[in-house]
Amino acid sequence: MTNEIYSSGNRDTELQIGRYNRLTVKRDRDIGLFLEAGRFGTVLLPRRYVPEGVSEGDEIEVFVYLDSEDDLIATTEAPRVQVGGIAALTVVSTGPVGAFLDWGLPKDLLLPFQQQRSPVREGQTLIVAVYLDNTNRIAASTKLDRFLSDERCDYRPHNKVELLIAERTDLGVKAIVDQQHWGLIHHKDLFRKLHYGQQISGYIKQVRSDGKIDLLLEQPGFAPVTGLAEKILQQLQQNGGFLPLSDRSDPELIKKRFGVSKKKYKMAIGTLYKQRRVVIEPDGVRLIDSP
Repeated sequence: MTNEIYSSGNRDTELQIGRYNRLTVKRDRDIGLFLEAGRFGTVLLPRRYVPEGVSEGDEIEVFVYLDSEDDLIATTEAPRVQVGGIAALTVVSTGPVGAFLDWGLPKDLLLPFQQQRSPVREGQTLIVAVYLDNTNRIAASTKLDRFLSDERCDYRPHNKVELLIAERTDLGVKAIVDQQHWGLIHHKDLFRKLHYGQQISGYIKQVRSDGKIDLLLEQPGFAPVTGLAEKILQQLQQNGGFLPLSDRSDPELIKKRFGVSKKKYKMAIGTLYKQRRVVIEPDGVRLIDSP
């Protein structure tokens, strides 16, 4: 994917539409800060987004995009995806030019009709690539193949990667690997439920001779876990790698969270500990960050 780049005249940095930029405050006015933007002159950061204590001459990191009038605007709010990225977004409305997606900013993201693999509906979640069109308008596309690399990658078996779960096929579940390549989790390697648009960590099983990537959900060499141990792993992954429930915790707290006795919970985390997937701390269980 490409991104339109312009010199901002700011210490040899470049203004990138649809991405984060570190820009210098040129003027402070009632409506907000005017940031240096090279040949564009300045970009307004509206007052409601100005952090406390920022003044003229300071540098500030902002996201630059186009407002409803197609003028450049800056914000300190964080979009769910930048130009060049791929994410699962929800359709909030449809209209005569296409659909509009919620990407976390006041102006919704356009998904033009010609960039839709099939008709979309309000409320639907779609995996889209975000790009700049030839008029510098930020837009989305569900035609992912043109945004993913088909060049052979240099992954090695057991490498940890980030996955975006996409679609089911006769062979298994397709996932986008590190926002760059297609990969596949084969049916025989699926031992827990996955859903469309889910972001999880995974591992390279192999890069085949034809360049296709086979994936695993767990670090190779670990036996799959089921039942309560699997639920604990899922909770750990969803909670930043830590659960405030140890083998010393109140049985009622354990029952409230997992619906099991303290004895069963201790057995489950003991299994994960023996497999070197977690460490048990005095105040909880922590997921081991595998290499």
